[in-house]
Amino acid sequence: MLQELNIKNLAIIDHIDVKFEDHMTVLTGETGAGKSIIMDAIGLLAGGRGSKSLIRTGADKLVLQGQFVFPAAGLTYQLLDELGIEHEDGGVILQREISRSGRNVCRINGMLVNTNTLKRVGQTIVDIEGQHDHQELLRPDRHLHLLDEFIGDPVKKILAPYQTTYRRFRELKRLVDDKNSNQQQWAQHIDMLQFQVNEIQSANLQPNEEDDLVKERDQLRNHQKISDALNSSLVHINGDDTISPLDMIGEAMGTMQSIEQYDDTYQTISADLQNAYYSLQDAANQIAHQTDLQEFDENCLADIEARLDLIYQLKRKYGDSVTAILAYYQKITQELAETQADQDSSNDLDAQLTQTEAKLQTLGEQLSQVRHRAAAKLEQAIHQQLADLYMAQTRFEVKFTPLAAHQYTSHGIENVEFYVQTNPGEGFHELAKSASGGELSRIMLALKTIFVSAQGITSIIFDEVDTGVSGRVAQAMAEKISAIAETEQVLCITHLPQVAAIGDHHYFIGKQVDHDRTRTTIKRLNHDQQVKELSRMLAGKKVTQLTLDHASEMLKMASEKKHV
Repeated sequence: MLQELNIKNLAIIDHIDVKFEDHMTVLTGETGAGKSIIMDAIGLLAGGRGSKSLIRTGADKLVLQGQFVFPAAGLTYQLLDELGIEHEDGGVILQREISRSGRNVCRINGMLVNTNTLKRVGQTIVDIEGQHDHQELLRPDRHLHLLDEFIGDPVKKILAPYQTTYRRFRELKRLVDDKNSNQQQWAQHIDMLQFQVNEIQSANLQPNEEDDLVKERDQLRNHQKISDALNSSLVHINGDDTISPLDMIGEAMGTMQSIEQYDDTYQTISADLQNAYYSLQDAANQIAHQTDLQEFDENCLADIEARLDLIYQLKRKYGDSVTAILAYYQKITQELAETQADQDSSNDLDAQLTQTEAKLQTLGEQLSQVRHRAAAKLEQAIHQQLADLYMAQTRFEVKFTPLAAHQYTSHGIENVEFYVQTNPGEGFHELAKSASGGELSRIMLALKTIFVSAQGITSIIFDEVDTGVSGRVAQAMAEKISAIAETEQVLCITHLPQVAAIGDHHYFIGKQVDHDRTRTTIKRLNHDQQVKELSRMLAGKKVTQLTLDHASEMLKMASEKKHV
């Protein structure tokens, strides 16, 4: 449940801190005071779509924070564990900031998360039902979802494997359709893959091979230049028939060795000459060795250039390096294997498709059976709820329409739509075409009353769902909402005194102008203040003793109903 809500700079709200309790809390107030804005704040905390246009004029950002508590075994904590978000003491804190720069910062228990994660967690926390939510009843494509929500786990256990099979069916059907639409193109695709695999495979490419070949080719192409440089260097080191530079350095080394004991400087010079002599001697030996190795093989150069030419050709086709070519080879080898497997497994793709469709049909029929059984229970439950809401003559029907043969959707083998008969003898018609606004309000409330225990959500928000009703129907809706609040926390924005009277806690939302700026205020009402607010709701601007007495009587009767 929601324990505390903090709002800063949201629309006309400057700064509001409000604490909530369990059971039923009603929020009433003047039109345009900001009642729905408070619900919007909770919606934003639950991951709803945000915009910088929501920021209060003159402010740089809006800031929202909500503190919630849940049972330890609830869906919220299971999801937090899955997401790796720490939680303790049975509490969860959601925070959100939206800046004029467009920056959107979301946190759960202090951990930064994206909006999608905030929404996933928020959906396990609050359920916001507003006037626009009645539109869900007007969309036949949402009726199957509502039915499955009523069924719960039994349908989920079948729907999961059905959808896995459905995805495989769609993929196989695509392959079969592609194959059948152009058998020649299919065969050409396999031939192309086979040719590419064979061409790369026969090349027997090795990693780093190209670099080694280029190095060897460059040496062969510059054989004469390299040989001349080696021979010239060796002559410069060893000299001619007379004394060589190496011998001269050796004599200088010996001369310095004879005097090195007389001074540290002489010893250092002697050591440097020794290093130079032996280093030069090593260089001469290596040059001589390299000179002996020099051999020009024209055939070898031709082979290397042919090999490099093959690599360049493969690079133009399959990648900009040997590594890229080998990676492409792995990809097309797997694609060829999968394509051949799809073609050959179970003799051919058609057999696979037939087997998969048979499995899909079986699972679809199982889904249908579960849904048909549950639909009868849902109809019975809704009839009872509607009777409580003074719609006893209204009949509710879940109508199933089978899809054409070999037609499937991701959710089953039939469409579902809610039908209603509002008056005896008129026949059933689509709910979207035959129910009035007030009737839709009551049907949605009936559904919510039935679904609430299965959803695991402990905070439910009703945002003027009582629109379009009055009198005894309003009283019935009030009692229905109060019944939900016996086990769940309910926050209810209402314009009906019957609903406001039955609440366990009552807040008044007002607005005032300070220094030419409008701001929203929120105040918890005591008993006497409740009487005055109910009188205002009953009579409008002119409150009389009669309306005060009526309001007081309403509160008394509501209290007696809750304690029966």
